[in-house]
Amino acid sequence: MPVTLLPATEQLALLRRRAIAPLELAEEHIAQIQRLNPRLNAIVDFDAERVRAQAAKARPGPLSGLPVTVKSSIAAAGYRCEIGSTLNRGSVPEENAVVVDRLIEAGAVILGTTNCPEFLMAYETENLLYGSTRNPWNLDYSAGGSSGGEAAAIAAGMSTGGLGSDSGGSVREPAHFTGICALKPTAGRFPAAGHLPPCLGPFSFLGSIGPMARTVGDLSLLFQTLSGQDATDPNSAPAAHRIVSLDDAKRVPIGWFEDDGLVPVTAETRVAVQQALCALERQGFALKPFRPEALEAARKLWWTFFVQCGAMLYAPTIRGHENELSPTFRDFLDSARAEAPLTADSLLDAWVESDKVRGRLLEEMREFPILLCPVCSIPAFRPFERSWNIDGQAVAYLDAMRYTQWFNLLGGPAAVVPVCRSTEGLPIGVQIAGRPFADELVLAVAAAVESEFGYQPPPMAL
Repeated sequence: MPVTLLPATEQLALLRRRAIAPLELAEEHIAQIQRLNPRLNAIVDFDAERVRAQAAKARPGPLSGLPVTVKSSIAAAGYRCEIGSTLNRGSVPEENAVVVDRLIEAGAVILGTTNCPEFLMAYETENLLYGSTRNPWNLDYSAGGSSGGEAAAIAAGMSTGGLGSDSGGSVREPAHFTGICALKPTAGRFPAAGHLPPCLGPFSFLGSIGPMARTVGDLSLLFQTLSGQDATDPNSAPAAHRIVSLDDAKRVPIGWFEDDGLVPVTAETRVAVQQALCALERQGFALKPFRPEALEAARKLWWTFFVQCGAMLYAPTIRGHENELSPTFRDFLDSARAEAPLTADSLLDAWVESDKVRGRLLEEMREFPILLCPVCSIPAFRPFERSWNIDGQAVAYLDAMRYTQWFNLLGGPAAVVPVCRSTEGLPIGVQIAGRPFADELVLAVAAAVESEFGYQPPPMAL
């Protein structure tokens, strides 16, 4: 296995025992980026000399010398943070996001920033600035979005891991498409300051910055290193990191479901869920079929906040620049405009109802604090595909992606682990979700699933 495809934890072990120097490890990643990025279009701001300079002076810490990437919606001083929009062409922040400061303080080497769809409002990474990010398993397919550049870079061994963000599945769906792992943490457990657009209003609980990597162990490393209260963030809770053992995790009942009863999933997706639950049963976990009744109510409220409020938040930015927007972002605006405009009363009603629905979900999840379910109705799709036929039913683009959206409304953690592949050879993952602040428990269950499945390198990466 090439060193660039080893887990981050193993690369750190090599660094610590001086089997490889930080500059040597950086050179391996530089070579992988130069070889593969022209075809994948995942990293959009990369300078080999800048990487070498950082690696030569890697500071001590838990991530000392580890090469990582950052989604180009998370401020990294001196790197382009354009959020995939020509309206932000050439935008370079002067200060780091809090979580990027923590990466650097831990000794990580920033390889560059990664591609995302315009203003993050898509499950496909495509924009007018840099074009489309492709899937390392098959270049004819998308790497997903909105953290698609980050997912493709990690899957292909161009980065050991890094930071994405997720308000509706944006770290989980690309991880599922590309065969890696990802965690959407509980809102507030990762500092949000420095994310663009700001995680404010409904996005303070819908959205969170989250780690992406090839293994659950690497997610846990990044989570432990980077999480923690930001004293200036009103949504950041003083939740201390805790250890959850395998035995601890086995005491928690798990509910599972193959679909939500409304939108079907592919037969291969059902197989992935079944394989994961059988693996957990073999290890001594207790699982029962269970599907919360409040899921659809949560999805509808997610739609109100993400789609309708999202369009409202961007309205001042795009006013007068509509002809400069990407087709993908225009599709998002069309979805928002198809709804009745929000009034002060309807927005207040939705806000109140969201607390009620979140309460209903929490009550339902008292019996099953962990849920195992699909990530998406389908594996990776081809660029600009927007509907599919599953079991004789037409499934539209945003409906296919609904399986992540519930947990953004809830504000709780949800992880993705790769399990199997489709007949086309595309990865299929499963999702492990939990109640708010059960991040460590979710990671422990995800690690148990991974122990029988997990990351496999795409052939082009070898």
